[in-house]
Amino acid sequence: MKKLTNEVRCKFSAISENESFARSLAVTFASQASPTITQLADIKCAVSEAVTNCIVHAYGGNGGTVDMTMRRYDNGEIVVTVKDKGIGIEDVKAAREPLFTTDTTGERSGMGFSIMESMTDSLRVKSTPGKGTSVTMKIRVGVGE
Repeated sequence: MKKLTNEVRCKFSAISENESFARSLAVTFASQASPTITQLADIKCAVSEAVTNCIVHAYGGNGGTVDMTMRRYDNGEIVVTVKDKGIGIEDVKAAREPLFTTDTTGERSGMGFSIMESMTDSLRVKSTPGKGTSVTMKIRVGVGE
């Protein structure tokens, strides 16, 4: 049975300046588990996508709060959960399809969840319209590529 060895919780404003803060925090936290450079890059990218979704989609760029929890286990697993209390997702299954987007400006590619999924060992998305979304990403680190 895996054992929790460290945990960090952080709340920050859902503004674009904090996207890089979240990436840096996640990479610094994951570094404790001796990841490869590729694993660090994957964590950085996945967290960036999750936080950007909160800023752009959950809150529409109008601010709000992002809750990020990071857990490290003795088996090398890092679990990052990014939560918001924004508009939520009507159809999570559709939103996880490549190229799906609700953006009508043409600025978004609809690849966020696909990118997160490709960069992690598992991705779980829970959402309730009008109440928010929780994205949980797991990646094993320090175990080769």
